[in-house]
This record gives sequence, C-alpha cells and structure tokens, in this order.
Amino acid sequence: MQPQRDLRGLWLLLLSVFLLLFEVARAGRSVVSCPANCLCASNILSCSKQQLPNVPQSLPSYTALLDLSHNNLSRLRAEWTPTRLTNLHSLLLSHNHLNFISSEAFVPVPNLRYLDLSSNHLHTLDEFLFSDLQALEVLLLYNNHIVVVDRNAFEDMAQLQKLYLSQNQISRFPVELIKDGNKLPKLMLLDLSSNKLKKLPLTDLQKLPAWVKNGLYLHNNPLECDCKLYQLFSHWQYRQLSSVMDFQEDLYCMHSKKLHNIFSLDFFNCSEYKESAWEAHLGDTLTIRCDTKQQGMTKVWVSPSNEQVLSQGSNGSVSVRNGDLFFKKVQVEDGGVYTCYAMGETFNETLSVELKVYNFTLHGHHDTLNTAYTTLVGCILSVVLVLIYLYLTPCRCWCRGVEKPSSHQGDSLSSSMLSTTPNHDPMAGGDKDDGFDRRVAFLEPAGPGQGQNGKLKPGNTLPVPEATGKGQRRMSDPESVSSVFSDTPIVV
Repeated sequence: MQPQRDLRGLWLLLLSVFLLLFEVARAGRSVVSCPANCLCASNILSCSKQQLPNVPQSLPSYTALLDLSHNNLSRLRAEWTPTRLTNLHSLLLSHNHLNFISSEAFVPVPNLRYLDLSSNHLHTLDEFLFSDLQALEVLLLYNNHIVVVDRNAFEDMAQLQKLYLSQNQISRFPVELIKDGNKLPKLMLLDLSSNKLKKLPLTDLQKLPAWVKNGLYLHNNPLECDCKLYQLFSHWQYRQLSSVMDFQEDLYCMHSKKLHNIFSLDFFNCSEYKESAWEAHLGDTLTIRCDTKQQGMTKVWVSPSNEQVLSQGSNGSVSVRNGDLFFKKVQVEDGGVYTCYAMGETFNETLSVELKVYNFTLHGHHDTLNTAYTTLVGCILSVVLVLIYLYLTPCRCWCRGVEKPSSHQGDSLSSSMLSTTPNHDPMAGGDKDDGFDRRVAFLEPAGPGQGQNGKLKPGNTLPVPEATGKGQRRMSDPESVSSVFSDTPIVV
C-alpha cells in the first residue's frame, strides 16, 4: 500500500506543477499580448499617436488590425516584426515619416487586404514592392511625394480593387495598370487626381470598360487642352460616370499658360459628342458589350422587335453570351436598336445600342491588295502614255521633205507661190494676164547660204533662178503648200 500512496502523491505533485506553469504562461501571455503604448481590444491593436520611432516588438500573432498611424516611423525594414502575422488583414501606417520601404517588408503579412501608406514621404515605388501582397484589395498612397512609379511595382496583385495615388508628383500616366485588364483585373478605382499629368493615353482610355472609367479620377491635373480630350470627358459625362460628375468643376486643362474648364473649350470649336452606332457587314461576326458602370450585374437584352434575346439564339444569328450580344453571322434584318437592361444590388441601368448593317460583304485582305495593286499599275501606265504623247510624237512634215531630194541647187526657194491663174511657164516670156492675180507666200527661215533675210517686200516679184543645163525649174506645185514650215499665209 505504501508504494501506491507514493505514486499517487507523485502524480498529484506533477499535476500541481503543470497547473502552476499553465497559470504562469497565461499570466505572461496577458502581459506580452498588448505591447506598451498600445491599446488592445480583442484582435485589434491601436498604437496611434504615440510618437513611436519604431514598430513595437512582440506583436501577438492573432492580431487582425494594427494601427501605427500618426507616429515617427521613417523606415519599414524587412525585420520590422519578428512574428509572422498571418491573421493581419489591415495595416495602418499613415501620417508617419516613411521614406523607405523594403521590398521584403510585407513578407510577414501575406494575407493583408487593406494597407494605408498615405501622408508619408515616399518618393518612388520600386519594382515588385507590393508583389508579396497577393490578397491586397485596397492600397492608399495619396499625399506623398511620389514621382516615379515603376511599371512592375504592382505586379502579382490580382485582387487589388482600389488604388489611391492622388496628391503626388506623378507626371507619367501608369497605363500598364489598366491596359488590357491583365495586370489588375479587378481594379475598379484608380485615383490619379492632383498630380502633374499633362498627357493621357486617350486611345487606351476610350477602350476601357465603363466600370473602370467610372472610378478613374483625373481632375486637378494640368492636362493639355485639345478636342480629343474634350470628346473623351464629354462621353464620360454623357454616360454619367462618377469620375466626371462628382468633379466637373475640377476638370480643367492648360492652354496658353491658362487654366480652362474642359467643358468650356469654345475657342477650339470642338464638335459635340454623339453616340455612334455599331457598323457591320453581311456575314460579319460581332460582339456588343452591355457596358455597365458596375461589375456583376444581371443583363437582359431586347431586340429591335421588342423580343428578349435568348442565350440559345432563337433567330439563329444573334444570342447572349456572358451578358454580351453575340452575332454569329450578321444579316440585314439584324439591324436596329437593341436595349440592355442591367440589374445590380445598388442600382439598375438601361443601355441602348444601334446596329447598322450594310447589305454587302467586305473584301478579304488578298482582294484588297490586288485592287490597290491594279490601281497603282493603271496610274503608272497613264503617266507613261502621257509622256509618250508629249515627247515622242510622230515625225512631222519636214521628215517627208527628205523623200523628195532637190534636183537643182537653185530650187531651194525661201517661199512657194500659189496663184489663182492656171499653171504657166515662167520662162515663156513676159506676157502676163492682165486679170486679177493674187499670190500667197509661205515664209521659211533662210538657209545659211542665202542672202535673204526672210522678209518679202510688197510689190516685188519673187526672183526666179535661171535654168541650168540640167533642166528647167520646176513649176509651182500645189503640193508644195503642205511642205512649208510656217502655218501663217501672207497675201501679197
């Protein structure tokens, strides 16, 4: 019996020691769980406005919200907390003096969803700075001194929904954040107001869905005035987007070193915005979006004949796919105004889209190329023909003169005579017809061996060379009229 009593006493002693250690551990935890200068309430730790130069050590692992705002923190290093805070979802670091953040600073908080870094002294956002925050949804960086935003600063942040970059010194629009929607597919709010933006990627902004443009704030920037900028914001105003409707008076641009409201650019004579219709040709494949201002809305399409468009495509050519209107092969009867009724948790929206169908098909790329090539060849050929006509005309009358060589040296008269009297022999004597006699002379330049000056004096008869031993001079031939150089007759 004695050994059993000793064994029972030993068990009681061990149990007492265990209970004592448990109480000590629990008492110690109560001391460590809430750091000095912090206020703890369940899993919330508030260390705000304590002028802390560093982050308190030994933070409890169950912390869900940590408030370190309004302190004197200047650097956030990789080892700012030795404890891995897997339960932390909100970290508040605003109104400090942060000018440096390590690229590994957010490794201990992989499940962070809300991060406030506003009102600090940050100048650059380095490459992969937030890549460890893959669950982050809201990031506040406004009221810093940010000048440079690296193109990969927000890499691997697929869950980010709201990004605040206002009141900084940013001069380049970070188009990579919104282009194609691949980097930040869930981003629904991007605040770039009150920066130093002068130019915007207008083409890329026009392609954005309405739910992105609805949260893209660009007011209070020194944008350059032009009609394209006016057309962009006029479209947003027409769609009643919050980014324009809430800050119409703060949307201005610069022209001649003066600020002008974007909606009052009368001196540019910009045309008013008009919603354009969709255009298609026979046989085209076309997708028309129901471009709503919110995501996740239930959408119903109604055809021009006031019939609901079904997902299966009741008429064979048009159907609804993922809320969008899809045309497999556009037909002429598909033209008209389609209406999209969108229903969401907070509001409903109605959109109308007009479709114009042209009653012909477009040529393919190869046919278009052939047509252009044929047109070019035709133009070149026309130019060649014109040049041939201008510079390579057939041989004129003087070429035929070579075919009738002169038989007498004296026959090269300066002129030919045409008389109304019958042909006669000039060598027969001085008998002349007392009747009316009219002579027409056609002048040609005098030859180098002649002494004439090319002029014919009135009242004088043309000198006729005497006949040589080779024969008499040829009679004036009427055909000689066509062998002269001058087209102007002189009547003597």
